[in-house]
Amino acid sequence: MRVYVPTTLTALAQSHAEGVLGPAPLRAYAVTPALREWYLSDDIEELEYAALVRAAQASLRLLAEDAKAPRRRVVVAVDVPDGEVRLQNHAEHEDAALLGAVELVAAPRLAKAASVHADADDPEVVADLAAAAEAVAAADAGDEDARFTVDGAEDHELLWFATQEVPGLLP
Repeated sequence: MRVYVPTTLTALAQSHAEGVLGPAPLRAYAVTPALREWYLSDDIEELEYAALVRAAQASLRLLAEDAKAPRRRVVVAVDVPDGEVRLQNHAEHEDAALLGAVELVAAPRLAKAASVHADADDPEVVADLAAAAEAVAAADAGDEDARFTVDGAEDHELLWFATQEVPGLLP
């Protein structure tokens, strides 16, 4: 199963040094039955993109938790055996951001990753992500201006990187 693991550049650097994403259990996103039902599409590329977007949103939350991490969202796409993926039980339509959430019971090897997706190292993108990371808590509390700022992070598409390019991404 293809899963999308949200991370940060700081955590990616540690994963690169250790050779694994982790430690397990690890939150990831995938095309789950709940995501398929919610998205109402049979197009696997659209569904995988929806899972990637949710992982990018989770990466932004990781940035909000780690003030020292460079302000760039990072998602690692990796194929893992189905037996290493535990579906999360969320109430139906409880939170659209949780649709597609899964738990990896084993830490995947970074060498097995299919690709890495990250924001551009561009001053405008970095500034927007810094503002969005700062606004996450207020947005969660219902502040509409903060929600607008957080949603603005999605205006920036993640760039695709081959796994061989990971060293060039690291701080």
